[in-house]
Amino acid sequence: MIPNIARVALPVPLDKTFDYLIKSDDMPVIGGRVQVPFGRQRLIGIVTALTDHSDFPLEQLKPVQKVIDKTPLWMPPLFDLLKWASQYYQYPLGDTLANAMPALLRKGREASQATLKFWALTEAGKAQPLNGLTRAPKQAQLLRLLQNGSVSHDSLLNEEVSSATLKAVSNKGWIVEQQQQQKDKNWHQHFAVTEEKPRLNEEQALAIATVNSNPDFGCYLLEGVTGSGKTEVYLNLLEPVLAAGKQALILVPEIGLTPQTINRFRRRFNVPLETVHSGLNDSERMAAWLAGRDNQAGIIIGTRSALFTPFANLGIIIVDEEHDPSYKQQDSLRYHARDLAVMRANKENIPVVLGSATPALETLHNAKTGKYHHLHLTKRAGNAQLARHGVIDVKGLYLDAGLSAPLIAEMRKHLNAGNQVMLFLNRRGFSPAMMCHECGWIAECTRCDAYYTLHQQSGELRCHHCATQRPIMPQCEQCGSTQLLPVGVGTEQLENQLATLFPEYKTVRIDRDSTRRKGALENYLEAIKNNEYQILIGTQMLAKGHHFPNVTLVALIDVDSALFSNDFRASERLAQLFIQVAGRAGRASKPGEVLLQTHHPDHLLLQSLLHKGYGVFSQAALTERKQAMLPPYTHLVLVRAEANDSDTVCQLLQQIRGIFESSPVYDQDCCVLGPNPAPLARRAGRYRWQLILQTPNRKALQQILSIAKPAIQLLPLAKKVRWSIDVEPQDLT
Repeated sequence: MIPNIARVALPVPLDKTFDYLIKSDDMPVIGGRVQVPFGRQRLIGIVTALTDHSDFPLEQLKPVQKVIDKTPLWMPPLFDLLKWASQYYQYPLGDTLANAMPALLRKGREASQATLKFWALTEAGKAQPLNGLTRAPKQAQLLRLLQNGSVSHDSLLNEEVSSATLKAVSNKGWIVEQQQQQKDKNWHQHFAVTEEKPRLNEEQALAIATVNSNPDFGCYLLEGVTGSGKTEVYLNLLEPVLAAGKQALILVPEIGLTPQTINRFRRRFNVPLETVHSGLNDSERMAAWLAGRDNQAGIIIGTRSALFTPFANLGIIIVDEEHDPSYKQQDSLRYHARDLAVMRANKENIPVVLGSATPALETLHNAKTGKYHHLHLTKRAGNAQLARHGVIDVKGLYLDAGLSAPLIAEMRKHLNAGNQVMLFLNRRGFSPAMMCHECGWIAECTRCDAYYTLHQQSGELRCHHCATQRPIMPQCEQCGSTQLLPVGVGTEQLENQLATLFPEYKTVRIDRDSTRRKGALENYLEAIKNNEYQILIGTQMLAKGHHFPNVTLVALIDVDSALFSNDFRASERLAQLFIQVAGRAGRASKPGEVLLQTHHPDHLLLQSLLHKGYGVFSQAALTERKQAMLPPYTHLVLVRAEANDSDTVCQLLQQIRGIFESSPVYDQDCCVLGPNPAPLARRAGRYRWQLILQTPNRKALQQILSIAKPAIQLLPLAKKVRWSIDVEPQDLT
């Protein structure tokens, strides 16, 4: 019998699909988009089933208004993965599928390559001296942006180049409009390795041979010390995949890691390469999505959302820096890209490689129990030697913007030798707080239980939790004193002090504030590589993955705040951070040195890391986790709730606790903790509480949640409180 009903998943916060009548002359496809009426709205949803039966009378069903796709948006393995993710992470299917689509597809745009408009310099434009356009700075900016090749129209608008500027420069004959060329689907016929490959050491060769020996599904943990040549292993793994005409997906944790990685892959292979990250506009993201689906890209490199890119013929997935917390989505569909990458590789029946110098304890546990193959790279590539580690005990020492005299002396020694120095401080702004010297009052955010961060360059106080901003007040709001002082050190203050201490050397600060503009990070990294800056100051975004051959000294300014924390993952994160930061020193032939400033030099964690390394630390940490029955030996669910009234939130979570404990699957091995106020109890004016469900295995966890969630949704308070379920949370704040 011909189906006459389409089951449609809509982007609404409801765990159900909706039935619609099919017009006889316009048959939808499973996995394709349709436009349907929903109340007073018209929504675009995904067809999940075609049937001839509905639980509702046919006369009550509304018809599908428009069939948008004649073919599915996703191949069956990826469509199955999305449905599995919706169920596992307890998120509505319609919203899950919408999250996996580029914004233009969610708006109903046709899923085919649109013609993109590009601008390029003419010969007359290339001959224009930029310093001769002092009276037309916008035109000079446009010519500067086009010096390295053509740029899309949308990207130029994002760089605040106006249409009027484009028209004026075009009328002068300095730039010309171009249409994007059709991408080549047969790129594999011209595949070649386009640069000389370095010689591999035995460990690298063994790792490559192990993965290449089996083209089917297998999960491989590549644990290699920083600088051991993991990227070279990735490149060698890709070569046979690309030569066979298959595609590769490479996940990196942050957009900041992509410039150097992209250049390495482009130099090695003459295949079309696309990137997917938050810096793309809607048209660029759509073009990358379609390039993967239509086999017009051999390699796609991207952050966690790139995992949902469809591929015509995917051959391998690589997850670089697999331990990184940014692979976990913190809102909407709270998925972990590393875990979903393993699941996608399983469904596609292809190998997946998880690379890290400091693997997550969950990944190490899977490797030790035989679920993953464990590959080791213990030697630095080439002539690079492991950096020397040292601790500076700052008890009783005068700190100049967080810098001790021994550290300043060591910096001077390395700088005078013509090398670069990197200082790591994971606090942006001038200082974390501003205090009255007379009465001790501290400027607090009016909407959060947190202090304002002082940003002196912009002359304002900012809350890093709710983004509230206000001008720096001239006097204390409690006693009226004008003696307001910064408390603590941020990257901005450190930058100012270094300009005073080392005026003969140039300093660059790389954090979220200094790299807001598109292309700013790439420009800074290129300048660092060219030795234009001698002192590098950075937050976490500078600590990972970058190759700076002239950096011989790396210093962590303040590690004490991470030594004492209420988060059971804090010690793991500090250990990973220390190893990653230490890996920036001595990456070429020059010997490197790593120094930590601390008031607690005898702390067991620091001593273990300094003298025994990450392997010994991780083994001890896993033993502690097992004794405390914490992940990976148990599984957690975090239920967050927030509202304008604290009592209402607490009452809802008490009711949810009762639902969990009354589940037929709940037994003496399960545990519910809370409800308790969240570590940041008030954010953006809303009171926040949380509840933790702990179970011995994933099956029990999923059974409890599948029974409990419909019951929670029926609670009257659930409609008054914003609440969410986070399966296997990475952040308990």
